[in-house]
Amino acid sequence: MSALKTVHKTKDGRYTFELSGLTPAFANALRRTIVEDVPTMAIHDVELLKNSSVLYDEIIAHRLGLIPLTTDLKGYELPDENAPEGEFVAKSMVHLTLKAKGPCTVYASELKSKDPKIKPVFGDMPIVQLLKGQELELQAVAVLGTGKKHVKWTPALAWYRYKAKVSVNNGSKQLADFIAKYPSQVVKDGKIDKAAIEKLDLIDAVDGVNEDIVKVEYDPSVIIFTVEPWGQLSAKEVVATAFELLSKRFGELAQKLEGS
Repeated sequence: MSALKTVHKTKDGRYTFELSGLTPAFANALRRTIVEDVPTMAIHDVELLKNSSVLYDEIIAHRLGLIPLTTDLKGYELPDENAPEGEFVAKSMVHLTLKAKGPCTVYASELKSKDPKIKPVFGDMPIVQLLKGQELELQAVAVLGTGKKHVKWTPALAWYRYKAKVSVNNGSKQLADFIAKYPSQVVKDGKIDKAAIEKLDLIDAVDGVNEDIVKVEYDPSVIIFTVEPWGQLSAKEVVATAFELLSKRFGELAQKLEGS
């Protein structure tokens, strides 16, 4: 029997939770589903009407494509894979515009979306700096897509490891010789701070330095899974959507196996 337990949630939205009774193969399937298949909105087409800035049109378009956009999965759907390249239906796209004149710094917040639910996650992200008399005017189309096609649609960074148990021996005779080899963040008053190792997730950094001082043991029955979203979706939405996609695929596979 497998179990999922939330371990930690940070202020920036990162989620860390336990997966028990599951294999690394399943954890990797979840990771790849998050990175490649959970859809998000991203600017895909840009038409530059005016651009007298120091940046080429292609650079402006590239920067726009990498701006994370809030995503409404209930209001939009993925484009038809069989449709010709560049053809999108209304349910998969939203239009944005931008118009600015220097001298100023143009920020992501100046992108005006036709749908208030689809907007830049980080409004203070700079696009370009305009000098006096320089102008930037454009129209853009944001499309729902997946990281399998381009990384700009990837919703989060995801990784996992076995659950670790850390033992610290500050009474070791070798402490003075090895303490400089440990991260400064875990050293306090000339001793190794076990709580800091776990809080700052520096287990890999202390593992293998000297087992007489810090010993790390791993529990292969429990996997610690971490999701750090870029902001298009919350970590909870990312994980829930990934599990739904995996469940659907496993169901389709079971049906095919039954019918074979």
